[in-house]
Amino acid sequence: MKMRSGIWGSRTVASIVVVLFCAHFFASCSLSAQAVQLNPANKPDVLPDIVPNKLSNEVKDKHIPARILSDRLPEKPTIAPSFTIPVGTLGFTAPGPRYLGLRNSLASLDFLGDDHLLFTFRVPGLIRRDGGPKEGENEREIQAVVLEVKTGRVEAEALWTVHDLVRYLWMLKDGHFLLRDRDGLEQGDSSLVLKPLLQFPGQVQWLEFDPEQLYMVTNSIEPSKEEIKPGQVDSPPTAAATIEVDGQNTSAPADKVVRILERSTGKVMLVSRVRSTVHLPINADGYLERLRGNGQTWLLNLTYFTGGSRVLGRVESSCSPVFDFISQSELLVTGCTAWGGTRLVALTTDGRRLWEEVATNSEVWPKNVMSPDGSRLVFETLAVSRPVNAYNPIDSADVKGQLVRIINAADGNVALEATARPSLDAGGNVALSPTGRRAAILIDGAIQVFDLPPAPVLPGPTTAPAPR
Repeated sequence: MKMRSGIWGSRTVASIVVVLFCAHFFASCSLSAQAVQLNPANKPDVLPDIVPNKLSNEVKDKHIPARILSDRLPEKPTIAPSFTIPVGTLGFTAPGPRYLGLRNSLASLDFLGDDHLLFTFRVPGLIRRDGGPKEGENEREIQAVVLEVKTGRVEAEALWTVHDLVRYLWMLKDGHFLLRDRDGLEQGDSSLVLKPLLQFPGQVQWLEFDPEQLYMVTNSIEPSKEEIKPGQVDSPPTAAATIEVDGQNTSAPADKVVRILERSTGKVMLVSRVRSTVHLPINADGYLERLRGNGQTWLLNLTYFTGGSRVLGRVESSCSPVFDFISQSELLVTGCTAWGGTRLVALTTDGRRLWEEVATNSEVWPKNVMSPDGSRLVFETLAVSRPVNAYNPIDSADVKGQLVRIINAADGNVALEATARPSLDAGGNVALSPTGRRAAILIDGAIQVFDLPPAPVLPGPTTAPAPR
């Protein structure tokens, strides 16, 4: 299934396939869409399909053996922290074990530059429910504090109200952040003063960016007959798309909308009605599709916004792999081993396999966090006392702790390993600074800040086949 679009101006854009964002990546899911082109004449331009490259045209690379990651929970971090900031005096209280498995977003630890932290967390107390009938409208208070790294001094604080239990905060590269609540996005900075940025016709569920943050992908709930009100994000008719989801009930209402917007202007580049939230892996050059090969082999095809496509490589995975861009020129594939472990494979956009690592099947619910400069990534998992699968679901008593690994993007070496406490299954307890030189982890009632050695530089590009 294909998607044809010219959403990036009048240049040819063809054959985009995106993957569903699953609550857990072991689920197998995919989708695709077909759209029309935006051009100066504002006329639809139907484009021919591009036939994916065959395996024989794949960029070949030497075999790189996978390294097996230890599932040992370190009693203390592998390097000593440079700074420690107690969080009890800020009002933070560790959640109880009953929250494990609910995947609620209870905190968000982020860097504002290399020398300041933004720590936001749920204020303890009863969760109040809205008086309206809409399911899932859980109102809660979020405390926000800006901290100086070296002294722990509070430089700004605020109290926000949000109305659901999922992720609410996204950092931007320019020292700003986006706060999501209901149908709106607000933008803030180190002063914690919020300014309205965008309002949507329905509740915003999710957003993400390309590594350069040129584009923003949003997912929102919008009944098809909902009327656009003044000031809300609208969608040009030529940006409409139709998406078909594999394995989904096609009779179910397509009450979710995915949009691609220019982040600097808010201009809608593409809009599609879907039945599930969409994870769209793009960089500034193009977008990725996964192609099923023989057996457990998957091909990764990069299609350029300017036209043409190229197979970057292949990976082995017993489940449908999920991929994300670490940086403009490197991507991470998260797949499964035959025995239920997690496989990480790092590839460059010119087709080179940089490294491969495998986690055991006693680690579940992996989460990846990329440093803004693309030099490092966080691989965070829950360590459990026994293998977990569909027949043996997880229980809070099975969780031994939350293992945090900070990995160099260029070579896959682990720069820091620690056990985050408390365990937060939705993440939000670890952050990387904009330069990748500092890491912050919530451990035993304090934010521990680590100075990391310089990350190795990503190898320069090699000669690769031109897109066709």
